[in-house]
Amino acid sequence: MKETFAKKVEYFFINNAVPIIFIILSAFEIPLSGFSGKYLIQEMIVRLSRNSFLVASLLIPIMAGMGLNFGIVLGAMAGQIGLIFVTDWGIVGVPGLVLAMLIALPIAMLLGAFSGSILNMAKGREMVTSFILGFFINGVYQIIVLYGMGKFIPIANKEILLSRGFGIRNAINLTNVRQALDNIWKIEISGVYIPLSTFIIIAVLCVFIVWFRKTKLGQDMRAIAQNMEIAKAAGINVERTRILAIVISTVLAAIGQIIFLQNIGTVNTYNSHEQIGMFAIAALLIGGASVSKASIPNVFVGITLFHLMFVVSPRAGKELIGQAQLGEFFRVFISYGIIAISLALHAWKRSRDKERERHAMRQEG
Repeated sequence: MKETFAKKVEYFFINNAVPIIFIILSAFEIPLSGFSGKYLIQEMIVRLSRNSFLVASLLIPIMAGMGLNFGIVLGAMAGQIGLIFVTDWGIVGVPGLVLAMLIALPIAMLLGAFSGSILNMAKGREMVTSFILGFFINGVYQIIVLYGMGKFIPIANKEILLSRGFGIRNAINLTNVRQALDNIWKIEISGVYIPLSTFIIIAVLCVFIVWFRKTKLGQDMRAIAQNMEIAKAAGINVERTRILAIVISTVLAAIGQIIFLQNIGTVNTYNSHEQIGMFAIAALLIGGASVSKASIPNVFVGITLFHLMFVVSPRAGKELIGQAQLGEFFRVFISYGIIAISLALHAWKRSRDKERERHAMRQEG
């Protein structure tokens, strides 16, 4: 009995190794940083409202057994194109955000369908393929934005164009739509501001994901994740279902990027989308998710722990050794390192699970 309990404890720590490490690090760094509890709570609320939609867009491909979709950067680029046009046309407030989403929607659907088709040709290697695909589409995006806009694509607002008369400036001020969604319904509790309107949109997405899992398409995706060959034999169109998973993820990422950027208030035209996939995936993994299993609680726990580390690391580094830059290096190390650690743990857990199954079969025999 003791051995069984010990095995359960061991399995718990293996499954939750990443969040446990981050909780320990946070407990060490928060006192060092010297930030007040009120400040940290406000920061976490802002970052949850800003990032949750983007991170949640990763859940559908994981449900379909396609792993971590680094290709959400394709959706982020579509969202930025929508915001560029809305800024050019001078459409203000929520109508501007809605129009940006409507512009981004067909672009994200096309990019998602293209990405899904490519990933179908790389079964078993979806993550690295989607990662490289992000670089390829980024090149196309850069050409369109840097050379096409203002030259072939009409842009009336000269303020967002480069001095040469074509190409979009490096940074665009989103004054027209800045925090338009956040400010619809914002409440204050003890000096802490909570953008309820944004959290309602995030809650709607969470309800959609829960509902989607129970639909025929959601069940098909889960069947494909379990065993692709058996799913195909059962009459499920595997190729089409996998493409749909990526299309949904890419569309959600486009909406998520618009929500993210309206909160910040500026678009870094050529860089805002580049780290989106890496940071969203790191946050999800820190929340306890894996390559093959992720849930809505993983999204919120991960964002809280990941961004708490982002906030306190520079100040803790400065207080500890007198260099805030150490905290900046640590943040970059964390975002890349945690993905590598999680993938290694996933491979190790799969190996242990297979060994456990073989051992159980030998005992039964």
